[in-house]
Amino acid sequence: LGMVKEIESYTMRRNRGIILGPDGNKMSKSKGNIINPDDIIARLGADTVRMYLGFMGPYGVTDNYPWDPNGVVGVRRFLERVWRLAEKISETSNVSDDSLLHKAIKKIGEDIEEYKFNTAIAQMMILVNAWEKEPSIGADEFKTFLKLLSPFAPHMTEDIWHATGESKSIHLSDWPTYDPIKLVSDTVTIAIQINGKVRAEIVVPKDLSEESIKAEALKNPIIVSWTEKGEIKRIVYVPGRLVNIVV
Repeated sequence: LGMVKEIESYTMRRNRGIILGPDGNKMSKSKGNIINPDDIIARLGADTVRMYLGFMGPYGVTDNYPWDPNGVVGVRRFLERVWRLAEKISETSNVSDDSLLHKAIKKIGEDIEEYKFNTAIAQMMILVNAWEKEPSIGADEFKTFLKLLSPFAPHMTEDIWHATGESKSIHLSDWPTYDPIKLVSDTVTIAIQINGKVRAEIVVPKDLSEESIKAEALKNPIIVSWTEKGEIKRIVYVPGRLVNIVV
C-alpha cells in the first residue's frame, strides 16, 4: 500500500488460538480454571511446559486448545525416557534400522520450518519408542537426536550434551543432515491382529515372503497366548501392513 517505507519483515502472518482451562472454557478468575505456568514449571520443569505447548497442536491456527494436566505429565514422562535412553550409549551402535533417524532428521527439520511443532515432537516419540527396544545406541546417533530435541527442551539437552563429553554448547552445534539413501528402510513393521484387533507388531525384512511373515506372526509370544487355546480358522495377510488371524 506504500504506507511503510521499510520492506516488510515477514511474508505470512500466523495467529494462535487461545489456551483454554482444563474445563474447556476460557481461563478466568471467576471460573477458577486458571493455570499458572510458574506452578507447572516448578513441579515439572520449564522444558516440559515449553514442549507441551508445542505438542498441543499446530502453531498458527485459530483453534483453541484446552490445557490437559495428563498431557503435560505425558511430556514430562517422555523427557524422562530420553534421560534414561542416555544409559544405552555405547561406542558401537546396535540399532537395527538407521533409516528411522534419517527420517526423523528430515521430517523434524521440515516440520520446524512449517511451525508444525506437534508432529515434529511426535516423530521424536516414534524414534525413542524404537530405540528403547535396542540393546545399545551409538554415541553419534544419540547426539544427533539431542540436537533435534534441543529447540524443544533446551535445558535438558544441554545437560546431557555436556555429560557426553562435549564442551561447546549444543545450541552452537550444526543442525543434523540426513542421507537420502538411508531414508529407505530395509525392514517393515507388520501389525498382528486377532479377529481384527491389533495385539502385537513385528519388524521383518521387507523382502520376506508371505508365508515366512505369517510364521513369524504365529511365533510372537503375545499372539501365542491368544491362539493356543483356540482353533485358527484363517490368516489374512495385507502386504506390508498387517496379518489378521481369525480364531
